[in-house]
Amino acid sequence: MKTFLLALALIPFSLFAQTPTQPPTTNATTSSIVLFRAKLPGGTYEVGVRSIVAVTSHEYIVDGVARVTEVNIDTTGSLLARFYFLEPMQANSPSGLGQATLDKAQELLKQAADKTGQDAWKKVVKNYPTTTHARTVEYRMVEKADLTKIYEAAEEAFRLQKNKSVTIGSE
Repeated sequence: MKTFLLALALIPFSLFAQTPTQPPTTNATTSSIVLFRAKLPGGTYEVGVRSIVAVTSHEYIVDGVARVTEVNIDTTGSLLARFYFLEPMQANSPSGLGQATLDKAQELLKQAADKTGQDAWKKVVKNYPTTTHARTVEYRMVEKADLTKIYEAAEEAFRLQKNKSVTIGSE
């Protein structure tokens, strides 16, 4: 027994000690998060691609007077991103209010907004509480082609799990 204890005493204690592990080194290539980023006149939307669970596009009619084309990006978080383009329906109403009248009204609104420096007609409009969407961030597109760009970029980032950015409007 004394021999065993003597042999045990001669073993360096460093063999029993745990060696501390070094923290992983960080640099730009290993610590980067893969992101989808959309820079828009109304703000910037940025999300980690691995958090995206769905990218969708669909159209619907609102109250028979407007067609909405919408792109949604659903994530594992609690925030839904909604990008949409709104256009009037192509039909005449019983009162004789036709597409030409709707087009003229939209043109006049744009001219008035340009003269006063207001661009509210291009912005998302919410009427609390009926149109407020909890945990939804919304961006209204002025051109339908811009909505298509957002969908294609988000879908590519999601499908290929790679960084993707899209810029709408001027910087």
